Amino acid sequence: MNPHLILRVVSKLLIPMIVVFGFYVQFHGDYGAGGGFQAGVILAVAVILYALIYGMDAARAAVPPSWAKWGAAAGALLYMGVGVVTLFTGGNFLDYDGLHPDYAHRAGQHIGILLVELGVLMTVVSVMLIIFYAFAGREPDMSDEEW
Repeated sequence: MNPHLILRVVSKLLIPMIVVFGFYVQFHGDYGAGGGFQAGVILAVAVILYALIYGMDAARAAVPPSWAKWGAAAGALLYMGVGVVTLFTGGNFLDYDGLHPDYAHRAGQHIGILLVELGVLMTVVSVMLIIFYAFAGREPDMSDEEW
């Protein structure tokens, strides 16, 4: 019998709920409290919990470190790209009204906020996982027997 059976069963129930809550925070962040940063941390916590229960090898198989590196770069480029597109449409940097011509309903504001928050989400999840993988993957300086 596995000594961590209860942790594994409970984590199989909790991790999907954590991910759903993270996406809820992401997509409702422009209407209330929350957004890309908070949702990014919540989604990273789901992967970190998975790593703590199932091990680093399983976590690296589920979310490879190369995905985290590419995600950090893609998120920052998405954030910056939205700002550059608004410059080319004749507005100021991150002036979302230039993204959509419907000024009456402020559609550009909604599109811009969702894209920027998505870029923040990708960057935060990726950077949190890069940091976790770097620290958790280190070899200990002293073995347990030396203590």
